[in-house]
Amino acid sequence: MSGPTKTDRWLQLLQRDGYCIIPDLVSPMSLQRLEKDLEPAFEQTRPGRGDFYGYRTKRVGALLRRSSIAAELVLNPTIRALVDAILKPHCDTIQLNAAQAIEVQPGEIEQFPHSDQDMWAGIKGVHEYLVNVMWPLTGFTTANGATRIYPGTHIDPPHSPEDLGEPAVAECAPGAAICFLGSTVHGAGANTTRAARRGVLVGYSLGWLKPYENLWLAYPPEVARTFSRDLAELAGYVQHRPNLGNVGGQCPSLLLDEDATDYPRATDALRPDQADAVRAFARSRKPLE
Repeated sequence: MSGPTKTDRWLQLLQRDGYCIIPDLVSPMSLQRLEKDLEPAFEQTRPGRGDFYGYRTKRVGALLRRSSIAAELVLNPTIRALVDAILKPHCDTIQLNAAQAIEVQPGEIEQFPHSDQDMWAGIKGVHEYLVNVMWPLTGFTTANGATRIYPGTHIDPPHSPEDLGEPAVAECAPGAAICFLGSTVHGAGANTTRAARRGVLVGYSLGWLKPYENLWLAYPPEVARTFSRDLAELAGYVQHRPNLGNVGGQCPSLLLDEDATDYPRATDALRPDQADAVRAFARSRKPLE
């Protein structure tokens, strides 16, 4: 009988504190290549507009079509194991909620402390909706606005920002993964340095939710056809049983076939328990021969 793994340890911390920081999970050289691939997008993207997004913060979406390195982060086995452990008990499939690069420029103020699950109106506290991973492209420090995380807020959510205690500042180097639950209160810190702070945010959510990033517009079929099957499914090209997210009554993965028909044949996509119940009901209603 095998003992606990390193992933089990990270899962324990994630469930206990609402976050964990995994050092040296990927090669810093891979992140350097990713940042180089993203440089044109960073240069062309204008800073945000709004008190939440910030007026000195740039956000670049649809990363899977901007760099092949982004897929390596999204499909990282350790991260996927953590995500599956948190979310899979509550859904049939997991989807990509966002793949976004963020540049916090000098002079940006601290972001409003928030929990990302609040983008959905469902009842909170029953299960998690989301797991986020922040991958630093530059070193994260207190001075340059490293993510500020409020431990325990996934269990005891505050009623207002004044109720928050002291945050844990996610200081770490490129190669580390900052993991936090969708219920955990967090926010970017103020950048008081003269250099930009860059990172990549990858979020995974329950497959039956509407994601933050419109996946089918970010990754239309001609783009998704270049993805591996696992990546395409995370990008929305899979049904969530029963029959959710279909195209003409079939799995949207049919759009990955260039010769897909415009008139697909609607086909059940049910969980085993549902299929058994429906089959038994249908057989009981069939006329005797």
